[in-house]
Amino acid sequence: MKKQNNDGMGIFEKYLSLWVILCIFAGILIGKYFSIIPSTLSKWEYANVSIPIAILIWLMIYPMMLKVDFKSIINATKNPKGLTITTVINWIIKPFTMYLIASLFLKIIFKNFIDNELANQYLAGAILLGAAPCTAMVFVWSYLTKGNASYTVVQVAINDLIILFAFSPIVAFLLGVSNIQVPYSTLFLSVFLFVVIPLLFGIISRNYIIKTKGKNYLEEVFIKKFNSTTIIGLLLTLIIIFSFQGNIILNNPLHILLIAIPLIIQTFFIFFIAYFWAKKWKLSHDIASPAAMIGASNFFELAVAVAISLFGLQSGATLATVVGVLVEVPVMLTLVKLSNRTVSWFE
Repeated sequence: MKKQNNDGMGIFEKYLSLWVILCIFAGILIGKYFSIIPSTLSKWEYANVSIPIAILIWLMIYPMMLKVDFKSIINATKNPKGLTITTVINWIIKPFTMYLIASLFLKIIFKNFIDNELANQYLAGAILLGAAPCTAMVFVWSYLTKGNASYTVVQVAINDLIILFAFSPIVAFLLGVSNIQVPYSTLFLSVFLFVVIPLLFGIISRNYIIKTKGKNYLEEVFIKKFNSTTIIGLLLTLIIIFSFQGNIILNNPLHILLIAIPLIIQTFFIFFIAYFWAKKWKLSHDIASPAAMIGASNFFELAVAVAISLFGLQSGATLATVVGVLVEVPVMLTLVKLSNRTVSWFE
């Protein structure tokens, strides 16, 4: 049996931040000294979506999808406050605060360290992150904060629908360009892989297990078998992602820090707006926490793919989206801890 500490958490979960940092370093070192591994894995992709990463994300999401009752998805739409917060934060506030915060730091505060042309590229990458609310990883953050699985699915589904027609115009407006080409194949495939497939597998598994062994077995035995699967999938995903981007990160240490600062500030800022809004509206914690997490985190798979297609693999915009991946997991784990410690605010 896994050793438990006095908080009821296993040692593995207790020191998750440490494992995340170790996996990031492991990924960077693999990319630097064992480049054959990422070069081989990079061949297994379709429409800029990595199939190995998609499989690992399934491992992360599947346990949560097992908790989804289709009837509760329908009922979730009857509680529109959480959906309102998610939608307003992600599409009316977040893209524009990202633009303002990133512009302030990259073009004004850090102007002596970054030339104007490169600052514009970094700003473009930040805009791509700000206009793409999280689709896949939010299921992990919701899982870690005991979020309402069914409601989280609805929140993510609504954002996915809005992304289809709002992402490109918002990015085009903020970049001051009118001919932004979004790789819609990447967008549609990501939604299908990271939401539709695991949701279908979860619902089919849930119905089959309840029918054959009962609901109590599902909740008390079967689902608990996957307690560590989500975290293991997260750590392996980080190793792969950073093995792809290791050389870029190692070659730009100062600029990595400069880009990270506004991205971190934006993440905390958006989280607290949504979180306190949910508290003001007296939402339950299992709805408030995922609502805040969706806005705070980013659909980095889409942002990186669009940056590469628009500006090139070696561009400053692509580097900025990679930094978004670098800072997101440690920052989001901090917000997960904060959310878990403030459950009493919503009782």
